[in-house]
Amino acid sequence: MGKDRVETGRRGRAGAVTPRGRRNRPMNRFYLALAGVAVAGAAVIGYVATRPKQEALATIVDPNLSREAQGYLRGDSTAPVQILEWADYECPACAQFATITEPDVRKRLIETGQASYRFFDFPLEQHRNSVAASMAAACADDQKKYWEMHDLLFAGQDQWNTLATSNPKRVFEGYAKQAGLNMAAWESCFDGNKYARRIQANRAEGERRQVRSTPTFVVGSRMLPGALAYDRIKALVDSAAASKTAPTPAPAAGN
Repeated sequence: MGKDRVETGRRGRAGAVTPRGRRNRPMNRFYLALAGVAVAGAAVIGYVATRPKQEALATIVDPNLSREAQGYLRGDSTAPVQILEWADYECPACAQFATITEPDVRKRLIETGQASYRFFDFPLEQHRNSVAASMAAACADDQKKYWEMHDLLFAGQDQWNTLATSNPKRVFEGYAKQAGLNMAAWESCFDGNKYARRIQANRAEGERRQVRSTPTFVVGSRMLPGALAYDRIKALVDSAAASKTAPTPAPAAGN
């Protein structure tokens, strides 16, 4: 009887016989899990309630603003081919491109004059700190440090993204100092949402062009979504350049 013995009369809610000292443990686990869900829900509510005011900008995009979009230029605006990117600072694929592929694009295509590069903000609603990041970069542009801030934001994305903090400004201040910005001027710009309209216009232009995901690139006349590899971008630049220099076919005889 020893090891097979159970306590008769001690039954759980489902009617199963339970050993002494372990009564109702499955239900206890259920209630603990339920309590965990409730705590997580309360945390989410508290997080949303304390969002920075920049968050709302991501969902307010006037399509008429698209004509004001200008993005941020790197390289010679008269280069034979333009590379345009619509990206979200909090998008992991955008960070992958910015940190791995973009340095090659800059060195081998932009600095050699084969193409120019223009970055457009496209903050996504689910990335709650993305508009604030766009604002941090736009305010750095006031002091001719846009690309320095752009690079720091993407390299440190895990430090300030939605999952990491509800106060990204604290992290951005560190980047602003690292970039050598005048902190008083940068902070005044950031806190005043000085470039909200510019960010909205950049996104509006992306929507006009039917950008559906980030990053999305336009190279010449081709639009391609996803974090493109360098070789793919180089091939697109070469193709766009060749199409511009190809001679116009002569009209057929008799026309």
